[in-house]
Amino acid sequence: MTTRDLALSALFAAIIIVLGLVPPVPLGFIPVPITLQSMGVMLAGCIIGAKRGALAYAIFVLLAAAGLPVLSGGRGGLAILMGPTGGYILGWIVAAFVTGLIAERLVRQDQSEWRQLGGFFAASVIGGIVVLYAIGMPWVTAVAGTPFYAVASGSVVFVPGDLLKAAITALAARAVLAGYPLLHRA
Repeated sequence: MTTRDLALSALFAAIIIVLGLVPPVPLGFIPVPITLQSMGVMLAGCIIGAKRGALAYAIFVLLAAAGLPVLSGGRGGLAILMGPTGGYILGWIVAAFVTGLIAERLVRQDQSEWRQLGGFFAASVIGGIVVLYAIGMPWVTAVAGTPFYAVASGSVVFVPGDLLKAAITALAARAVLAGYPLLHRA
């Protein structure tokens, strides 16, 4: 890792913290709120790639574990990481890596704008939604004691918003790629 890679990862950790300034929207029937920090997974993976995106989230999670109020709603600490939302928070690291890995494989400079948008959208959906849910939902089941079926059916309400986040991410990543490409091919 170069100094530039570390600086980009730290910058994205700061962006993720800023996304947390938007208050979380609690749903009541599931202990996981709607936040914009999950969109950071998609943005980090698609814009700075797998390794740097995962590092950005690792930095972020370490800050949260240390008790700094970096999570949405000004929360932080080990209790949050060990609670029902902890699987999603820890899963952000893996999801950012997978999102970036897919984006690095699917998106190239010489492609049409539509293919780039499609690649970024696919990377965001697979890494930022499918992988994240695959890590977060079993965690909620284990920690909260809620049956997996109830967690899965309760999570369906998040899908439209997450698809909107994926579309916004695809547009943002495409704009960054056109103006200042940061995504490396692995």
